[in-house]
Amino acid sequence: MKKYSLFISALFVVTLIFAQEKVDTVAVNKIRAEGLENSKVEEIAFQLIDKAGSRLTNSKGYERAANYAVKQLTDWGLTNSKTESWGEFGRGWEIEKSYVAMTKPYYMSFVAVPKAWTESTNGEISGKVMFLDIKTEEDFAKYKGKLKGAIVAIKPTRGSEPTFEADALRYTEEELDAMSKPSTRSRRSWSPEQLAAFRARRALRGKIKTFLKEEGISLIINGVSGRHGTLFTSSPREWRKDTPVGIAELEMMPEHVNLMARLFENGVEVEIEAEVKTSFRTDDLNGYNVIAEIEGSDPTLKSEVVMLGGHLDSWHGATGATDNAAGCIVMMEAVRILKAAGLQPKRTVRIALWGGEEQGIHGSKNYVKNTFGSKDDGYTKEQEKISAYYNIDNGTGRIRGIYQQGNEAVGPIFDEWFKPFDDIIENRTLTNRNTGGTDHLSFNSADIPGFQFIQDPVEYWSRTHHTNADLYERLVMDDLKQMATIIASFVYHTAQRSELLPRKPEPKEEVKK
Repeated sequence: MKKYSLFISALFVVTLIFAQEKVDTVAVNKIRAEGLENSKVEEIAFQLIDKAGSRLTNSKGYERAANYAVKQLTDWGLTNSKTESWGEFGRGWEIEKSYVAMTKPYYMSFVAVPKAWTESTNGEISGKVMFLDIKTEEDFAKYKGKLKGAIVAIKPTRGSEPTFEADALRYTEEELDAMSKPSTRSRRSWSPEQLAAFRARRALRGKIKTFLKEEGISLIINGVSGRHGTLFTSSPREWRKDTPVGIAELEMMPEHVNLMARLFENGVEVEIEAEVKTSFRTDDLNGYNVIAEIEGSDPTLKSEVVMLGGHLDSWHGATGATDNAAGCIVMMEAVRILKAAGLQPKRTVRIALWGGEEQGIHGSKNYVKNTFGSKDDGYTKEQEKISAYYNIDNGTGRIRGIYQQGNEAVGPIFDEWFKPFDDIIENRTLTNRNTGGTDHLSFNSADIPGFQFIQDPVEYWSRTHHTNADLYERLVMDDLKQMATIIASFVYHTAQRSELLPRKPEPKEEVKK
């Protein structure tokens, strides 16, 4: 019996050896040479970031970036390069002028950006700053009829005290090791009381804004989170075409709002001057993605697709370098590498640069629904022909591994594909965990293997994500080169497999007792 077991074990090992995922070392060497020695990431970065500017969904900046991407992808030899509508988004919005400074008790220029989709002030305005004390609707009575033309400031809810942690971080070996193991952290769940309190606070904020509009104030200054000159923008909903006329709003670095608050609370009169001039774009309410392809070379497999992408839209406080021009730079460079290296993938490779991600993953979500169908309404035949979708949207940090999104079967495959790059990936990590918040989720929701790579955080969470500091200088070019090279190889090997990547098994239905 023991000998039989040993024979079975040996046979199993031999079977595994022969069943190992194939790696095309010739192709890998070509990809490495092109990606690491002849990179174009800096050129792409200049075009998408400095030249296009901020890329708020349905803005002129987004249009500039999309048009550049379509032309560049075409020039590299990709086919079917186009902007493609994913459906109605809403109003476009542009900043034409923004200025704010304190003029009393002394002059100081302030750091602020208009809140996205905000209205304009009535030209240049000036006046005293007020901080309101409103905790319930009953407090409205204190200010009724006293706010006409007022400038109202709101203190930040988070502190901006000094920090003794580095802004830029790379994952440690210990952190990556912990990430590779099943998570022991329980998902946060709110009690009914907590949920009710949150809803009450949100409802009160809405009523306060309605009250201030009815009272005719001229400007709201919001103190937002951040520190050391960095401010994080918020996520309003005012892009919708039926949004009523609102109030001009600025989002200001917390230190400047706190300065005014301390003066005000100590009886020192504070005055500012400001002007916000914005315009809305309503001639085309649609949202757009950028799509392009490397047509498959195999007559049988060319109808099947491997996709890669990142979201092209950004917030407006800066030029969206790490969120998420970085992902688009990497993915554009990845397909350029495949073309420049003379590789001919068997399956069709399709790149997508998404719009509307920041407002709810709209671009990829609607693309997936329009192209592949949905669980609720049924899938199209195209859903059966897509092998995988690869995404980048966690900043400029280099790849350290990949999230498998609960798809255990892809682990051994990805492990083999990573091996040729172990010299440029320190402490490579595969985790079966899920990660969220970006466009690969749209594919996973349609039972398509969608993956986000593990990236070093660098300054993403501390300094650049949705901030006024997210500029070209925040990119680490060597990290972008590393990412593009690895992803080009992943995409190529996915396209060359005899079969599509394995999909997660359907969840078993519980047997009712």
